[in-house]
Amino acid sequence: MSNVTIYHNPKCGTSRNTLAMIRNAGIEPEVVLYLETPPSRATLKALFKQAGISVRDALREKGTPYLELGLDDVSLAEDALLDAIEQHPILLNRPFVSTPLGARLCRPSELVLDILPAAQQGEFTKEDGEKVISADGKRIQK
Repeated sequence: MSNVTIYHNPKCGTSRNTLAMIRNAGIEPEVVLYLETPPSRATLKALFKQAGISVRDALREKGTPYLELGLDDVSLAEDALLDAIEQHPILLNRPFVSTPLGARLCRPSELVLDILPAAQQGEFTKEDGEKVISADGKRIQK
């Protein structure tokens, strides 16, 4: 069993790039297709705490019922936001990755590199053609 978990949406390019970088480190993560198998409320709370973000920080607006549900109301309590995520998992931004070194909302996908317990094993280029890792496994700085 892997000690790395990705909450993944295979339709999302950022999520696919993040998963590919995890695998480029020689790690086969536990892949949770969160739209099919949403994480529990307790798991979400623990994940957000580990990532150091609020529930609001974890919300996705684009392509979701965010506005229709009135989630832009800043007076809503975190419990109300969690209720909305439980009812509509698409509201959870992605991808979230949890490792022994921490958890991150990996937007951009390169944020996963900060928490991977293993180094990149070779070159990596994102789907859009952006080179992120050099042939010797080193992060390319912009």
